[in-house]
Amino acid sequence: MPLSINGVLCTLTVLILWQAEELVEACSCAPVHPQQAFCNADVVIRAKVVGEKEIDTGNDIYGNPITRMQYDIKQIKMYKGPDQDIEEIFTAPVSAVCGVTFDTSGKKEYLISGKVEAGGKMHVTLCDYITPWESMSPTQKKSLTQRYQMGCDCKIVCCPSLPCAISAPEECLWTDLMMEKQVYGRQANHYACVKRADGSCSWYRGNAPPKKEFLDIEDP
Repeated sequence: MPLSINGVLCTLTVLILWQAEELVEACSCAPVHPQQAFCNADVVIRAKVVGEKEIDTGNDIYGNPITRMQYDIKQIKMYKGPDQDIEEIFTAPVSAVCGVTFDTSGKKEYLISGKVEAGGKMHVTLCDYITPWESMSPTQKKSLTQRYQMGCDCKIVCCPSLPCAISAPEECLWTDLMMEKQVYGRQANHYACVKRADGSCSWYRGNAPPKKEFLDIEDP
């Protein structure tokens, strides 16, 4: 099955798994393994959100004001990004256009990935990997400092249903959707796809290994 069809099927599977009230939203995203999200991002940080305000960014072609949300953050650690600390992140004002809503009490820690815009501003959407720090597995937290980066030359291929297979040695087959009917299952929580000595890529098991194996699991 061509990978392009796999990607479409993965997106459709995620839409089906979403709750009914979420289906009315205009924003939809293909599933992304945390490692792939790390590799695709310009910035990955651990931070608390301490404030918010809506800002005017100009007008559209009809003269209507364009707004977006600015969230003030307290950066705890940067895993990927520029030399200076990130103090604000920007997002669309509503979830229908992929805007992200944060708890601004400063009590909740997040892992936040996103892109850098012109001028060095960090922008995030619902399609970026953003999750409460406490919800992350020990393997995910450890992988942020080394393992994910080691696998950025690899490609994680989503498997929505059988049959599916990798088409190149640099690929790892991600089967959480097919086997567990959820985007972030055991493979997302406990494995990283890393390059082996021979140049091929394979899943590497970190802390708290899962109880069952996957279609192509093999420790490098």
